[in-house]
Amino acid sequence: MDDIVITGYGIKAPGILDKFSFLNVLEKGICTQGILNYSHQPHTNIVAGLIEDSFMEINGVSYHRHPRSVRMAIAAALDASEMSNVNDFKPHRIAVIMGTSAGAILEIEKYATDAFDLRKFPIHGVSLVDTHTLSSSVAEAIGSCGSAFTVTTGCSASLDAILIGKQLLESGSVDACIVGGTEAPLGQWTINGFKKIRSLSTESSIEKAGVPFSTQHRGFVLSEGAGVMVLERRQSAITRGQKIYGKVERVVSRNEGQKLLTSDITGRHMLDVFQETVGDTIPSYINSQALGIEVNDQIERFTLKETFGSKVPITSIKGMIGHTFGAMGAMQIIASLLSMEYGFIPPTIKTSGHGFEDIPIVYETRHQAVESVCITTHGSSGNNACLLLTHT
Repeated sequence: MDDIVITGYGIKAPGILDKFSFLNVLEKGICTQGILNYSHQPHTNIVAGLIEDSFMEINGVSYHRHPRSVRMAIAAALDASEMSNVNDFKPHRIAVIMGTSAGAILEIEKYATDAFDLRKFPIHGVSLVDTHTLSSSVAEAIGSCGSAFTVTTGCSASLDAILIGKQLLESGSVDACIVGGTEAPLGQWTINGFKKIRSLSTESSIEKAGVPFSTQHRGFVLSEGAGVMVLERRQSAITRGQKIYGKVERVVSRNEGQKLLTSDITGRHMLDVFQETVGDTIPSYINSQALGIEVNDQIERFTLKETFGSKVPITSIKGMIGHTFGAMGAMQIIASLLSMEYGFIPPTIKTSGHGFEDIPIVYETRHQAVESVCITTHGSSGNNACLLLTHT
């Protein structure tokens, strides 16, 4: 069976609009988060990951009726498609599989009261609540008329999208897959929802909010953004003379089967997924889910200790850009591609590792050859997903 490789990618994140701005943030350990202000609700400002660009117009095309999350995905997908020269493929042989958790929650909030007044209700109202607008719009923008699927499995959504894309390519059903995730969740529904269950950081100081691997801090930093990649078979990339950035060795995803608002706090479900993903490989490092929620971060610690002891370094990029739900896995993969190409492990910033002293957290940028990375994700939907990425 031919290898499944990555030949292009695009990213839109706080302070990051392309490959080189992301490389700069990762290598220097820069925090790109800011303060989200609500003028109509004093004293409710929170730390968040914000992107200044509206993406209302992309390459001269207006997307003003598309949800913000979709607009970001289109922008990232076009960058990935250009890097990979996707136009080499027949349109019906290109699949689009995109993941999201919050979907068009911003626009649904905006038009919620108008839903009761037919005159005010927007003509594109149906498209806003149809989450599949995401993948169908990306397909239209890149000129694909192949399979299109939208995955809504919470924080594992973009890794789940890659899993499906890998299977489609291995079966020979398609020749290329546009895969990834996108989120624009910075509205009151999401913010109040995660405040209610005490998962969101309420710190007003950027340095103290969303601190990974620390028992002295609590809560994650909510962020928006999109990460998109192009997958294809290795032989296809070689034939086209296309640069290969990494190989998707294995992706494993499972649901815990837990009740609403509960999850497996033992870490056993995640451990099984993690160990099946890495197999006999000892990765150069773990690009971790750790985001500042104690249960999640302790599970990351548990899976690492049970599998590798203290032999494999672990890091989290969440202190730099925050947590982007279903887009985060794709962003972690793109970060890992950059670390393999340029030879470094990005640092975990903001934290001193209090309570996690027994694991080898990377606190300063470590310049070295990177041959493989394991990416971990898990979310409130109960899905645990891991991906093993290797150098070409």
